[in-house]
Amino acid sequence: MKRILIIGSPGSGKSTLAVQLSKQLDLPVVHLDKLNWKGDKNTLNSIEFDKVLEKVLKQDKWIIDGNYGRTLRKRIEHADTIIWLDLPRLIRIYRICKRYINLNNS
Repeated sequence: MKRILIIGSPGSGKSTLAVQLSKQLDLPVVHLDKLNWKGDKNTLNSIEFDKVLEKVLKQDKWIIDGNYGRTLRKRIEHADTIIWLDLPRLIRIYRICKRYINLNNS
């Protein structure tokens, strides 16, 4: 496992699992949200995003977490391992609310 793709609904634990696996397997983590969002609260356009993603996909090792359905096929083609997190809706909603509360209380 050198190229791991983690997908799932918001609140399913994609980023948490990616960080845990990164520590265990010594693989770099790429969070698609961090690739997509600029520091000024704007996002890359699709052409810019595709260029950045293509550079990541060409690397020998990575763990990518995130959905971004438009690029899913390309990421699947480059991955050697795919993990799909399918948790119950109530757990995901709880986690999203908890994240929102923690961010606003920081």
